[in-house]
Order: sequence, then C-alpha cells, then structure tokens
Amino acid sequence: MAAFSQSTIEKGNDWVQDFLCSACEDEKLNESADFYCDSCKKFYCRKCIHLHGQLFKKHSTHGRSDMKKWPVVKKVEDFLLKCDVHKEENLASFCEDHSKLCCNTCAFHNHRQCKTVMLLSDLVKNTSTDLKQVLVTIQTTLAELKKLQDNQEASIQSVQSSYDEQLHKIQETRQKILAALDMLEKKTLQEMKDTLTKLQASLKSDVDKCSTLRNEFKQLRDAIQDISDKSKQELSFIASIKCKDKIHQFENYQKKNFAQLKFSITFQPNSEIMQYLSQLSGLGKIEHFAQSLTAVGNADQIISIDGKSKYDVHIQGDSITCRIEDICVLPSGQVLVVDSQNNKVKLLNKQYQVVSHCSVSDSPWGICQITPSEVGVTVGKEVQFIKINNNQLVKDRKLKFQHNCLVIASHRGDLFVTSGTELYNYSLDGKLVSKLQENNSDTNTVMGCAVSPTGDKLYITNFDEHKLLTLARDGSVLSIFTNPELVYPTCVHVTPAGQVLVCGGTSYTILQIDSKGSRKLATLATGSDGIYCPRSVCYNSNTDSIIVGTESVFVGQSNYILVYKVK
Repeated sequence: MAAFSQSTIEKGNDWVQDFLCSACEDEKLNESADFYCDSCKKFYCRKCIHLHGQLFKKHSTHGRSDMKKWPVVKKVEDFLLKCDVHKEENLASFCEDHSKLCCNTCAFHNHRQCKTVMLLSDLVKNTSTDLKQVLVTIQTTLAELKKLQDNQEASIQSVQSSYDEQLHKIQETRQKILAALDMLEKKTLQEMKDTLTKLQASLKSDVDKCSTLRNEFKQLRDAIQDISDKSKQELSFIASIKCKDKIHQFENYQKKNFAQLKFSITFQPNSEIMQYLSQLSGLGKIEHFAQSLTAVGNADQIISIDGKSKYDVHIQGDSITCRIEDICVLPSGQVLVVDSQNNKVKLLNKQYQVVSHCSVSDSPWGICQITPSEVGVTVGKEVQFIKINNNQLVKDRKLKFQHNCLVIASHRGDLFVTSGTELYNYSLDGKLVSKLQENNSDTNTVMGCAVSPTGDKLYITNFDEHKLLTLARDGSVLSIFTNPELVYPTCVHVTPAGQVLVCGGTSYTILQIDSKGSRKLATLATGSDGIYCPRSVCYNSNTDSIIVGTESVFVGQSNYILVYKVK
C-alpha cells in the first residue's frame, strides 16, 4: 500500500485522507494520488494512471469520486485496532459481560472469569453495524461537547472578568480605608496643632507679663540709682514704696504661674486601631457563586401570569412623565430602568423602589448587563457604561460610533447594537465584528434586539413592518413572525430559559413566541390587564415575574412599571 502525505495526520480528531502516488513516491516525489488500483494495490496520480492503463488494461481502478473503494488509511486502521490500554497490541475479542473490546492481554488479565468472550473475527460474521446512526450519535455528542466547552470557556472569561472587577473593588476599599486614616490623621494633627496654639498663647502671655515687669523694675532701678546721691527724701520714699509694691506683685505672680514646669506635647497612639486591624483576616470576604450560562428549562414552555402590581418610578427632579424604554435585572435582584423622557438611568431595589439614578447626555434607549455589576446604555451615538457601586450608579467609559444606537444586547464578550435600520456586532472594546442585518426601507426596521441564552439566535423587531425576525449568528434570517396581535413591535426579550417575549406597541399586547420565532405560543397580557403602549418587557428570574414599562396616553400613567407574577 502506498504511503500518505503529512495532511493525513489527524488534526484534532479529524482524519484527512490524502494518499501519495506510489509510482512518484518510488522516484522520491510527493504527488497526491487520484486513483487506486485493486489489482496492484497501489495509488496513481493523473499522469501515472495513463501509463498504468496502457500496461494493465484489465485492471480495475477507482478515482476520488469512488473513494469508498479505496483502502482505509493505515493511521485510521491503527487508531481503531489498537487497544486503548496496551497500545502495542491489536484488539482481538469482545467481552459481552462487560461490553468491552479486549486485546489478548486484557482478555487474560481481566476477563478470564467472564462467560461470553468472543473473537472479533467470529462476532462480526453475525453482527451488522449501522455506522450512519453511529455517526449521527457522534455528531450530536460532538455538538454537546462543543457547547459544554464553550460554556466552560465562557466561565473562564466570566471568572476573569469578575476577578478584575472585584480587584478594582478591593483597591477602592483600600483607598476608602486610607482616606478614613487620612481623615483621622488630619483630625489628630489639628487637635495637636490646637494644643500647641493654646500652650504657646498661654506661655507667650507669661513671657509678655515677665517682660513688662522686667521693664518696670529696670525703670525703678535706674530711677533709684539716679536719686540715691541727691538727698531727695520725698522721691526716695516714693521709689521705696513703688519698689515694694512691684516686688509684691512679682511674688504673687510667681506663686501662681511659675512652678518649675517644662511643657511638652506627646502623642499616644490608639492601640485599639492596631489591635483591631491585626485581628482582621483581610479587607473583606471573598466568595464565589455559579450562574447558569445555558438555558435552564424548556424554551417553549408557556408562561402564565397571576396578579399584577404597580410601582412608581417617577422621582423628584423629573421634568415630565417617565417613558421606560428598556429594563435590566441584575443577578443581585436590583433592577435598572431607562427613562428616555428624563434622560436618566434609575436603579431600583428588590422592592422596585428608586434608590439611585444618574443623568446622561441624551435620551437613553437600551440597556444590557455586561458584568454582574456593570451595564451598557445606548445614548445617541454612544454606549455609556455604568457601574453599580454600593447602590450608586457611577458612569464609566464610553464607546462612540458613527451611527445611532437604539437597543443593545450582549453575549459572552459580544455587543449587538441596533441603529434603526442596521444590526451591528461589536467587541466590548468597540471594534466592529460584522454588520448582521440592514433594512433601509423605512426608519425603524431594525429596532429591538435580544440574543438567546446559547447565543445561536438573535431576535430583532421591525417596528415599521410589524414583524419579529429570528436570525442565525451570521445574520441569515431563520424565520419572520407576523400576527394581528403584534402591531408596531417595540421590545423583544429572552428569558434565561430561552422563552421569547415581545411587546406589541399599539396592539397593547405582550406575546410569547416560540424559540424558533415562527409561531405565537400565548398572549400574556393585553390592554385589559393594564398594558397601554408597552415599550419594554423583562423577566425577573429572582422573583419569577415579568416587568413591563409603558407609554400611556393617560397623564402620569407611564410613571409606573407593571410587575406581573408568573404562576
């Protein structure tokens, strides 16, 4: 049998057959074979097959179109025949008791007591094998393994992202501790300075008093020296009395103020601080949790709702009625809503109360989760990243684009942004990966956007043509959904289980569509359930509820979000 070229070596687990021409190989030439001769048991290229045909006209040859009649590649044959345990031995028998292929060594050591151990040469005579079904099973298994590998790789990326985020949080904690220490130092220094000022003022007062007394005594001394030889009895008497009076003042002052003391300032460290810090094991507690990366449950399981609540998201400072264009629920249970009318992003706690907000430069439209504590918000021609830190919204970096940014979705490091007429795929650093969809027939043909939990499908709403499109990851259209209950669709949302929810803007409906995007499964809510011009919908897996933002025709009605409990 002829040899085969380097490309026959397995690439991963795929075998590539590319035999070499036997005649050319004898001449030390590497020429790919195009024919195989059953009689010669050799391979030939297109040139050599002509000479072979002239010499052996009765030989049967098979071209590449009939490669099933070519021999099995030796490397493939060895791969299948060799024992997995004893690599140098060929498989020779099959143990039905254990459903194991065995070489002679395996049979001797592990299967001597087994009742049914048959030679492969005997077993295959009465056994048929459906390799097509085996291939189907292998392909299915490979797909599942690829999905599992993708999930684990996504986990690696997720844990690295969370590590980087928490590292920043640790550094922020350290800075806060340092700031607190700086404040303590500042207060301590101020206290010591105040003590210094007070002591210095008191001592300076004493110095000034001493200086005044010294000057007065000097004046008396000089006066007495001047009159001592001049027989001025009256002046001498006065000088004597004044001198006694000043001496009496000094003695009294000395008794009160001049104990032999040396003043100094000392600092006694607060030992409780050092003791407390030395007992700590770190700046905080390190924990980890697992969040499902794949769809859990049945993507086409019909949702049913039971009960509705209403929560006010209007806050002081809002100039006009709210319009909640999009909603995002974080793993922590916190909810973010995008209020396009008031140019604000608002943070709600688990009870749907507004606890923080931040203003943006233009009307925000879409929002999506990037990390467990970071979101991306579309604003004009930008994506504004916002972090949630201690229940506060902190604006971070921006990505700027040449097109309008309406709705945004993300999946494992990819951003999907609609412009009204296009759908773009970007990396997290803003690099264009591809343009997945374009429809310039109107102004809002590519509006809402959502991605399936596995990332294999994208759903977009065509507002102007009343359609929901389901796309493959490469942008090809898999299905187009229309329905009389879906008029001017605005938002589309996919639950963690893969269930597809879409808002009918002027049909006043929330519909559930099957995961293929081809048929309606249920009408979840209508105008009679309080839905008026729904702008946004989002499933809250923390509370098993559906959150809806509306644009009501009634004044003030849009200041509320509606929360429907799922049965």
